[in-house]
Amino acid sequence: MAPKAGTVEQDLIPANAQNTYGVRVKDLPLSCPMPGMYLWNSHPKVYIPIEATGEAKCPYCGAQYYMIDESD
Repeated sequence: MAPKAGTVEQDLIPANAQNTYGVRVKDLPLSCPMPGMYLWNSHPKVYIPIEATGEAKCPYCGAQYYMIDESD
């Protein structure tokens, strides 16, 4: 059985630890918290529409997301 996502045994980043996150096309569809974050101390998962403008803000935690050029 695969380990449950977001457990302390995994090497994940804290949810909502930063105010700004850069994301790539491979991260779409974008959700907050992102898949690589712990879930136990975060808000419910919400999908963030970033494709149209290249930037968006989470309505729960206020985290800012922006698209990163793939060559970076």
